[in-house]
This record gives sequence, C-alpha cells and structure tokens, in this order.
Amino acid sequence: MGSSTRIIRAVLLAAAAVVLAIAAAQLRDKRETAELTVEDIQEQLDALDPAARAAVIAALSADEVKKVRGRS
Repeated sequence: MGSSTRIIRAVLLAAAAVVLAIAAAQLRDKRETAELTVEDIQEQLDALDPAARAAVIAALSADEVKKVRGRS
C-alpha cells in the first residue's frame, strides 16, 4: 500500500469523524429542544384548572386516535 493511499484513507477517516461529530451535535440540540418543549407544555397543562386540563388532554388524545386510525 502506497503512501498516497494511506493519506487518502486518513483524510477520509478524518472527514467521516467530522461528519459524525456534527451529526451528534445536531441530534443533541434537537433532543434538548424537544425536552424544553415538553417541559413548557407540562407547565402550561399544570397551570390549567382540572376541568380545562382534562378537556385539553381529551382533545389531544382524540386527535392522536384519528391520526392512528387514518394510517391504517
């Protein structure tokens, strides 16, 4: 195996490592955003009175049931 082949292989491995690092950082950012969104929604639900909270949860549940049945 020649010197140029080793260099090309090393460059490709380094490029792959950079791409994986960028993808991992983007995934971490998306996860953090999702966690913050869930916390915000939970806080908003907690701020509702029990009857309003039950109505919101029922409406959200009904929407999800419709989505699931629509995929069948």
